[in-house]
Amino acid sequence: MRMTDIRHCEIRPGRLVEWTLDPAAAATAKSLPEDSRPPAYIQESHLRTSRSVREDGLFVPTWIGACFDFPDRVDLDVLQEALRAWTLRHETLRSGFTWAGPLGDELVRFTLDSEDVRLHREEIGDFTDETALAAHLQSRFDTVADALRWPNFIYAAVVRDDSTSVYMAFDHSNVDAYSLQKIPVALHELYDAAAAGRPLEQEPVASYVDFCQAERADADEIDESHDIVARWQEFIKNCEGQLPNFPVDLGLGSDGELPPQRALCEPLVDAEDAAAFEAHCRPYGGSLVGVLAATALIVHEIGGEPVFNTIVPFHTRATSRWSDSVGWYVGGAPVEIPLAQTRDFHGTLENARAALHANRRLARTPLERVLRLLGTDFRPTSPDLYSLVSFLDARDVPGSERWAELKFYGLIRVSYGDRVCVWVNRLHEGLWLACRYPDTDIAHKNLSLYATRLREVITSVARQG
Repeated sequence: MRMTDIRHCEIRPGRLVEWTLDPAAAATAKSLPEDSRPPAYIQESHLRTSRSVREDGLFVPTWIGACFDFPDRVDLDVLQEALRAWTLRHETLRSGFTWAGPLGDELVRFTLDSEDVRLHREEIGDFTDETALAAHLQSRFDTVADALRWPNFIYAAVVRDDSTSVYMAFDHSNVDAYSLQKIPVALHELYDAAAAGRPLEQEPVASYVDFCQAERADADEIDESHDIVARWQEFIKNCEGQLPNFPVDLGLGSDGELPPQRALCEPLVDAEDAAAFEAHCRPYGGSLVGVLAATALIVHEIGGEPVFNTIVPFHTRATSRWSDSVGWYVGGAPVEIPLAQTRDFHGTLENARAALHANRRLARTPLERVLRLLGTDFRPTSPDLYSLVSFLDARDVPGSERWAELKFYGLIRVSYGDRVCVWVNRLHEGLWLACRYPDTDIAHKNLSLYATRLREVITSVARQG
């Protein structure tokens, strides 16, 4: 999946149509009984962070989304039927939270019945300029797919004579990148079935809301004496009492204000070099280990830090039951790669492999639970609690070989933040880089240098044999 911001996803003019949850259906949520299933720790942290940042006077959109094409002009009634059918399959999209309790700081879940889910369609009009269209979509997604409102998803279609582009945006609390990857094939199948007037035989999808309850129950079993808590405590101590940022100069001011962000999204290397890089790194654990090793070496070149500290996200879909479920199935593992005694790629590969081997299991326990046990006061002031380096191989996702043809992109919102998030995705076409970082001259210089050097290191490793 190529990840990018909405202004760089091949937007083309056309007639814009939007779908949101029908206002009457949304209104019924006010009288719904409490759903006893709690939020996941990652959901709760996300919502509390959003409220904290908003209370500080800054609106920071946190939605993620997807866009992809249908090869023809769609039938809007059929597309609406497909969108509703897809929405009904994923309970988390019709589940939300209210603030309750004496202090108004307790999150209480409610869940709309599936029979009450209806979509409202609105014909917005014709757009002849792609810049204006992108600005309109971003503004609408900011407003509707907002963490602090419900419902917090919106769908749109840009209809043309020869093709239709579908856009879908969700607050991050309900959807992760893995969820986005399954959408194009699912929508195409549902649309084709609805157009043919035939039912689509599908197995029921497990509910992320059920996962939230189960994961939280497991996380609440651990206490301060658990070795996972001790390992995180050691990692945070080694990061000078903080969760890590990217260890290069980002040009951040001392006033504490959250800076605007900038995105860097581009192909890294082609399929041939990606395959050779993977083959070279396979004895050490594969491309993820290779990307971490390359990143560690490069940021040491730029910033001089003797240890590269970062957090690596892993999905928490531990069994196949959750594989087709839409939700935020992500945990983070702390990674420390020492560099003081290592200057070459192979030595760093060994260190990266050892770091991942030691700590990958920590991703199964929500960090937010660990922080509570540590009593660490990380008052959230930025939507990203830490910097991360992510790697995802998408080639096994059904339909991924058609993503380029369908112009499929995963959409990230670039708004405000003082952290650096790096995503490297393996596609059939090669490796794709997406990065979100503070929009300062120094950060732009250093992250541009990082992207250039990452491409050089991967290419050099791929071709050295």
